[in-house]
Amino acid sequence: MEETLKIIMTDKIDSSLQKAQTECSRTGLRLTDKRCKVLKILLQADKPLSAYDIADQFKVSFSESLSAMSAYRMLDFLMQAGLVHKLETSNQYLACSHISCEHKHELPQFLICDQCHIVQEIGLGTQLLKELKDSIENTGFTLSSQQLELHGICGDCRAKGT
Repeated sequence: MEETLKIIMTDKIDSSLQKAQTECSRTGLRLTDKRCKVLKILLQADKPLSAYDIADQFKVSFSESLSAMSAYRMLDFLMQAGLVHKLETSNQYLACSHISCEHKHELPQFLICDQCHIVQEIGLGTQLLKELKDSIENTGFTLSSQQLELHGICGDCRAKGT
């Protein structure tokens, strides 16, 4: 069972990397080998990572050095390409969970478990987002970011009683 899960995860990661490469080529962006390796680290991670975590994992996974500054530059590229998201509240990064999807993506929102720190990406419907934005702007406030990071307890942690 565990071996089957590993194969499924490897196939999903490979599919996501291929889709990322195809999408970058289509839009004229260059997904270099190092950028691809950074994306792979995030796709394999079970939680969001900081640039320093990524630099450390890069050395372990690929026996190559990567400075934190280089990691930040690569992460900026991957965010602009729509392949990676940044959690503003923790300055950590995670791969977009919809890289290999064929549907139109909604604005990502993040459910963050305060116990196990797992992050789930969900899409916020355009109608709900419009209503929220209109309500906020009616107060005279102008949004600089529409990303929501909602904290709570995930179903697994709640079931475990932690």
